[in-house]
Amino acid sequence: MVMQNLGGLLGGGRLNLGGLLGARAEKETQVPFMSHVGITDGDTLYNTMAKVVALIGALTDGSVFTKIWEKTVPAQQKIRWGYGSPATPHNQGYMWFCSMNVGGTFQVGVLRLVQAKARETVSYVVKELDDTRLHGTDITSLALATPTNINEMIALPEKVEFPKVAEDSLLQLWYRCVTASTVAEDAIGFSIPVTIYQ
Repeated sequence: MVMQNLGGLLGGGRLNLGGLLGARAEKETQVPFMSHVGITDGDTLYNTMAKVVALIGALTDGSVFTKIWEKTVPAQQKIRWGYGSPATPHNQGYMWFCSMNVGGTFQVGVLRLVQAKARETVSYVVKELDDTRLHGTDITSLALATPTNINEMIALPEKVEFPKVAEDSLLQLWYRCVTASTVAEDAIGFSIPVTIYQ
């Protein structure tokens, strides 16, 4: 009689520790690595300089935020903007972004990093940045406008406060033009750190 009652308490004779201790946390099996995304990592509509220049070059002073680049997360991956930690500044990611007319002027605006569900029913603004702080001052070429010294670049550690962007969801760049280049943009480039789990 005592054994039967004890069996009932323990779940038909089997000890149910899962119920006593709560649901077992699923172990993370994906291994992260550090990487960067640039124009050519984008989806078909956004994967060349010409395509992105056409989108950003159409913006005028005081424009609303407009999507200028997008990447769909591939199968068996999850991604977050940024990599590393502010606790180890030389091991965290640094980014640059530049939109310009070579030999003319830089476009001035605000760059927004976004992550969104596949159908864009849910999205998160991860960071907004004044793009004048994301490039150098030499207007003669995109290469010379690209900063190479991390002390002159904006840090972007892994944005762990946001969920990972899962398969078929989206990494996006949105841009708002404050002051357009005096001559139409003909060069754009960027390199933004990401952490990829796979």
